[in-house]
Amino acid sequence: MLPRLTPFAGAALALLSGLIGGCSGSSSSSGNGIASKSPTEIVAATRAAAEKASSVHLSGSIVSGGSPITLNLDLLAGRGGRGQLSESGVSFELVQTGGTVYIKGSPAFYRRIGGSAAAQLLQGKWLKAPTTSSDFASISSLTDLRKLIDSTLASHGTLRKEATKTVNGQPAVGVTDVTRGGTLYVATKGKPYPVAIAKSGSGGGKVNFERWNEQVTITPPSDAIDISQLRSSK
Repeated sequence: MLPRLTPFAGAALALLSGLIGGCSGSSSSSGNGIASKSPTEIVAATRAAAEKASSVHLSGSIVSGGSPITLNLDLLAGRGGRGQLSESGVSFELVQTGGTVYIKGSPAFYRRIGGSAAAQLLQGKWLKAPTTSSDFASISSLTDLRKLIDSTLASHGTLRKEATKTVNGQPAVGVTDVTRGGTLYVATKGKPYPVAIAKSGSGGGKVNFERWNEQVTITPPSDAIDISQLRSSK
């Protein structure tokens, strides 16, 4: 029997949304002019820019219950994504494309979700399920660029604009959500894309947005096992 993957993936999605869902954009006092705007205007501008992007690389680490969840994802607008998630040494690769989510877990991951028998059965193998499946719904949300941007920037509390500074080698201005915590930094040169989001505290961390609009190729793995077959064979 293979238990649902929702708890693990859901934790990652909830933590990511919690880290960035209450934050908003930023920028600098020169370059693209975004830093001269109000905090609310910055949020709207960075959301609009990100939603028009063709791709982005997402990386970083957030904390859940004292354990870091590490993200390393390439997202392609309208086409899905690929990458890896890990928590305290338990990791899995994922690919989402064509309405299907594929995952390949480490032995530790398969032991966690299904015990030693599942780890032996599934070692080195890919699993697949529709993006609408309850098993992989949380994972598919992580690899949908439009949904991720919407959930990140759609809502926020009271905003405060911060001073411009260099973040990940780029000039950026921060907007802090003083109600929920967290600061999103937006590029002040070129398009006002998000550069990074940082939040302190036990549920904090940092997520970086890099390589906007670079070419990304997503290829579905061959010979993936349909998770419904595992359930029907138990």
